[in-house]
Amino acid sequence: MNDYDNNGYDPSDASSHYGASYGGYTPAQPEPARGKTRRGMGPGAVIAICLVCTLLAAVLGAGGTYFFLRGGFGGEDLLTPATPAPLPTPTPAATAKDAGADAAAAAETAAGQEVYALATKQVVGVTTEITYTNFFGQISAASVSGTGFIISDDGYILTNNHVIDDARQGGYEVSVLTYDGAEYTADIVGYDTANDIAVLKIDAADLTPVAMGDAGDIVVGRTIYPVGNPLGELNFTMTTGIISATDRAITTDQDNGPINMFQIDAAVNEGNSGGPVYDGDGEVIGVVTAKTSATGVEGLGFAIPIEDAAHIAEQLIQYGYVTDRASMGISSYTLPDSVADRYGLTPGAYVTSVQAGGPADQAGLREQDVITAVDGKEVAGSTELTAIVRTYDVGDTAELTVWRSGEVLTLSVTFGESQRPAEAASTPQPEQRQYYGDMEDFFRQFFGGF
Repeated sequence: MNDYDNNGYDPSDASSHYGASYGGYTPAQPEPARGKTRRGMGPGAVIAICLVCTLLAAVLGAGGTYFFLRGGFGGEDLLTPATPAPLPTPTPAATAKDAGADAAAAAETAAGQEVYALATKQVVGVTTEITYTNFFGQISAASVSGTGFIISDDGYILTNNHVIDDARQGGYEVSVLTYDGAEYTADIVGYDTANDIAVLKIDAADLTPVAMGDAGDIVVGRTIYPVGNPLGELNFTMTTGIISATDRAITTDQDNGPINMFQIDAAVNEGNSGGPVYDGDGEVIGVVTAKTSATGVEGLGFAIPIEDAAHIAEQLIQYGYVTDRASMGISSYTLPDSVADRYGLTPGAYVTSVQAGGPADQAGLREQDVITAVDGKEVAGSTELTAIVRTYDVGDTAELTVWRSGEVLTLSVTFGESQRPAEAASTPQPEQRQYYGDMEDFFRQFFGGF
């Protein structure tokens, strides 16, 4: 080997090298061969890999879900909001129906307002202050309140008889109050106990009378507007309802027999008596007269048809009483079973007075007789007797079954025309006006002490 060629370098000699003796140059050494080495994986690496896998699964899952919801592979896009379907266009019929309902409601409201505007010019309050001696002998005062309405521009007013009955019998003053606050003292022109109607007169002019309807206006289902003074305090109150029924035979506490009335469901209370029942046209079709006030009962009011009331009012104004009604010319009282048993009498209509020269007097009827039947129709008391007599005309004849001191008689009576009722004598002093709770005292006072 040529030492020059090798420059003194022996590769096999580990100690041989180029050192400083060769100017500091060290030839590049060949890189040793690197074999593959297998090592174990630490816990941190395992956790990291798991986290990466979880994150990757979440990303892929979310992406797949989004892809599906967006309608991937031809499906329905569930993420884009659907365009709402347009609302159906109302048909002309539906539109007309709604408009008609609105128009009807508006018309009803307007009608009510117009009726009330009329009522403030036509309706009046009727009051009287009475005094009486109570059970303990003390003088007490009470106010009787009701309603009426103007039937002529010169001051005639129609109301119920029971509104002014105490004032009429006791001679007390009757006051009339109008909507504008004016107060008048009223005269009692006439009254009809059989139909509970009375007419008053005040000194006034240029008043606004009501317009009266007729029988054809009284039909079930018709909207009505009663106006009155409920409780005597809530003056000029209007309520509303419908006519519930017609041709009701109603007996009031006046013991005057049944009166033909129509039924209403509008709210009426004590103090409404004598007030008008308006229809939607502002015409008066009835006179509020009675209501059922039993516990648990609501919406049962009754009114006298205006045709009946107006006919009576005309006669009261012209004659002071009703002239074309059949009459026997008597006064009677319903004899209770307890009194009949105690005094050995028989139940029926007990005759308390007989008009001299009248039909009953001519037939031979006497005071203290008891009428038990008319033409075979049983008479349980004065109410039934009044109702039966109303079915006859002036000039008709009927057979009376009469009990007299244990004897039964048959008397024939020809009905005459009703006469003007006797006026109250003089105004009694308060201490003379007494109310007897005991029936024996009642009979002793009025019938000579049985």
